[in-house]
Amino acid sequence: MNCDAKENGKRLKNVVGQTKVFLLDMDGTIYIENELIGDMRNTLEAVRRSGRRIVYFTNNSSKTVREYEKKLTRLGIFGQGDEVYTSGVAAAEYLNEFYAGKKVYLVGTDGLKGEFAEAGIPLADADGAEIGVLAYDTTLTFEKIVKLNRMIAEGKPYIATHPDAVCPAKGVFPPDVGSFIELFKCSSGRYPDVICGKPYTVMGDCIKRRLCLPPENICMVGDRPHTDIRFANNNGFRSILVLSGETDAAHAAAAPDKAEAVAESLNEIAALL
Repeated sequence: MNCDAKENGKRLKNVVGQTKVFLLDMDGTIYIENELIGDMRNTLEAVRRSGRRIVYFTNNSSKTVREYEKKLTRLGIFGQGDEVYTSGVAAAEYLNEFYAGKKVYLVGTDGLKGEFAEAGIPLADADGAEIGVLAYDTTLTFEKIVKLNRMIAEGKPYIATHPDAVCPAKGVFPPDVGSFIELFKCSSGRYPDVICGKPYTVMGDCIKRRLCLPPENICMVGDRPHTDIRFANNNGFRSILVLSGETDAAHAAAAPDKAEAVAESLNEIAALL
């Protein structure tokens, strides 16, 4: 083992030792589409047995918490005490904190609209809304684009759930919220006033309040330096970059956003719990 690998191993052991809650990115970290990475079921069960908690933590605001819970249960990896937290949930919490009672025009899926309604956020058509929210809307239409664009151009508060340019998929990656942020910038002249998801601090502040833990006991694990690891660094969390998804060793070494430790996959932590 060379010196760099030995030092990384020490850092990985230290990160795991200090962590009480793992925030786990999903695609590329836990699974790739519907295929679990390695012996993931046993790794996650080892995390639970150690007394640590698991929060499945994603920028994808097109799916609801319940939809993710169903998928994770189907894959056999949603256990007692586990949680799911999305950028859509963070956006709803942000709205309730800073725009309580204000009417929202949400460009998002019906599922996310249901989550917003359950959170007590009044939804309205663009003509009657006071705030525009852009989420990952897999039912997007030109009519929705025109309505939100008008609100943005008129200077209404404008919030986006997350900044990802594309959504991971086999073959060609479909456009995600970040791509539409650029579209609206081109047509309205404005970027969002607030972006809630990784790598920004809104989602970090929300999860810190929910967990009631100091940031040094929370570890973000993910496969993207520019979202997952930058998010950890922006919020003072511990971080592990896994090389099981989008990032390889060369990319990790060249990336400006550095994790505390690097692992080939999350499965490496099982021996350190």
